[in-house]
Amino acid sequence: MFAGPAAVLFAVFFAYPLGASLFQSFTAERDGASVWVGLAQYRRMASDPAFLESLVNVGLILLVQVPLMVVLALLLAGLLNQSWLRFRGAWRAVYFLPAVTTLVAYAVVFQVLLKTDGGPANQFLSVFGLGPVDWLNDPAWARISLIASLTWRWAGYNAVILLAGLQAIGKEQYEAAALDGASAFATYRRIIVPQLRPVVLFCAVTSTIGTLQLFDENYVLTRGGPDNATLSPVVYLYRTGFEQLDFGYAAAVAWVVVLLIAVLSLAQYLLFGRQERR
Repeated sequence: MFAGPAAVLFAVFFAYPLGASLFQSFTAERDGASVWVGLAQYRRMASDPAFLESLVNVGLILLVQVPLMVVLALLLAGLLNQSWLRFRGAWRAVYFLPAVTTLVAYAVVFQVLLKTDGGPANQFLSVFGLGPVDWLNDPAWARISLIASLTWRWAGYNAVILLAGLQAIGKEQYEAAALDGASAFATYRRIIVPQLRPVVLFCAVTSTIGTLQLFDENYVLTRGGPDNATLSPVVYLYRTGFEQLDFGYAAAVAWVVVLLIAVLSLAQYLLFGRQERR
């Protein structure tokens, strides 16, 4: 009786749409009617240059932004865990604050900051005699701008999670390392990082999932441009489904994104798990 309402809501708003989208990915619109086309939509993706480019873009972000953000979060967590740091609670709140900012709001802020003409970023560069940078209209700089905005928003969030893991490590382990003559770097590498591996795994997996689902930031900042340089699979899905009304192909793209998330998450879990067993 108590589980019934939740089960109904789950079936209506999750299970049914999930099954319907999977079925729709095997269909196509022909003369106003849905026609079963089997794997044709998935084969179409293999020769779709825009979709393949979106995979390359998100792969670049995964290879650059996620490791950069996790390393930066580790450094921030280590700093916030120092006993000599004053107002530690305030600093934690400051670094966590970007995570509670709405996605569209912070993307709009970065759009204003990175304006080519009169933007604060270019005004700052002009103080040092550097010319204006076309942050959002040059393909290379657009990718860098997107990576910078993502790092700004999520580094503090992951730092707070890693800080919780750091505080779970007993002080006696630090004292034992100091008695053995271990340097601060050796203590961090041989004691702290191994015990933080499950927390780092969590941060890496959630960051990977978030990157593969990337939509708000690059849609607001660049609309996936210029020249599809910041196009992500979800932005491409949006264009295909809601602008071109090709819902069958959009559903197929969505399920490929789901498959990529599952494969990469499993790969990270197995990699970290193997290292932990060793």
